[in-house]
Amino acid sequence: VQWTAEEKQLITGLWGKVNVAECGGEALARLLIVYPWTQRFFASFGNLSGATAIIGNPKVQAHGKKVLTSFGEAVKNLDGIKNTFSSLSELHCDKLHVDPENFR
Repeated sequence: VQWTAEEKQLITGLWGKVNVAECGGEALARLLIVYPWTQRFFASFGNLSGATAIIGNPKVQAHGKKVLTSFGEAVKNLDGIKNTFSSLSELHCDKLHVDPENFR
């Protein structure tokens, strides 16, 4: 991806306003609630029996933060964004067996 200087500035400025811990946990919780079939990828997280359990689950919160932290690393390296996500892509595809279509 080729970003213009203006695009990089806009992306960086917007990302600087994101509360990674709060938004990451909320985003992952929302994914698990709205698309309950995705819970199968997180069986080791414990109780995901309902919205309240998911939202209050510390493993959901921690993983959501981890996901958005990786986005932050990509924002810091916009010129090498593909390389930034390549190891995560391999992990999710090869080790965790998550269908790449889930990320489209």
